[in-house]
Amino acid sequence: MAGAGLALAPELFASGRPTDQDSWCLLSDTHIAADNALTCRGVRMSLNLNRVSQEILGVAQRPRGVFITGDCAYNSGEAGDYGRLVELLEPIRMNRVPLHITLGNHDQREHFRAILREGRTPRGCPADKQAALLSTRRANWFLLDSLEQTLTTPGSVGRGQLDWLARSLDASPRKPALVLVHHNPATPSGLRDTQALFEVINPRRHVKALIYGHTHAWSVQRNASGVHLVNLPPVAYVFRDGDPSGWVHARLEDRGVRLELRCLDPQHPAHGRVAELEWRV
Repeated sequence: MAGAGLALAPELFASGRPTDQDSWCLLSDTHIAADNALTCRGVRMSLNLNRVSQEILGVAQRPRGVFITGDCAYNSGEAGDYGRLVELLEPIRMNRVPLHITLGNHDQREHFRAILREGRTPRGCPADKQAALLSTRRANWFLLDSLEQTLTTPGSVGRGQLDWLARSLDASPRKPALVLVHHNPATPSGLRDTQALFEVINPRRHVKALIYGHTHAWSVQRNASGVHLVNLPPVAYVFRDGDPSGWVHARLEDRGVRLELRCLDPQHPAHGRVAELEWRV
């Protein structure tokens, strides 16, 4: 029996790990297709997500949760894409690590909700948006849905979702707030309503960071109001040679967050690079 046990998948043993309430895994742009063997730009997307999943399961203490900031599906958000996504994420779910997912321009909302059975939105938020509010001990996480139309590259948050965000932020002004959305701000192919979003988050000093994907490029910046702008790398493929693909391990602290870039290529010069972000006051 001992010999048979050693042959079991490591995730079956990981369920006994303690949970680190301040540990979070940030993923974006998985681009999973129904065809498990499909490749794009020389990358097999399902293999990349499987590797990231195994890395998450290998973290010493179980993370408090995993966020995926959109473009979960390969191209046009087919139902089979989400079926494969569920299959690839099952080891994480089996280890009792909650998954929190929002949508991008390659997703299809109805197919996503039908397969993942995620149809609820917070009270006061437009029902056609896949938004969420997750309250944890060190921060409130706000997931916004910027999908306008599948296969239309730019996106928008929309007035109704912005109004919900403003009300929700005002209801908890003492706790740091982190906002996640798929589209990047301030480019023609990103958010159409960047200015309206910043009009909500910039003056509310408890909003500390805006976290997004879409560009398939890793960067950490800060806007003039002190809000950190965190552009997550893709789990799938990069657009520009030399950019890293992978995920980010985030650990919340009293006055900020520690971000560690985990590259799928461990030989990449940016692998393991840490950014210590201090919250604005």
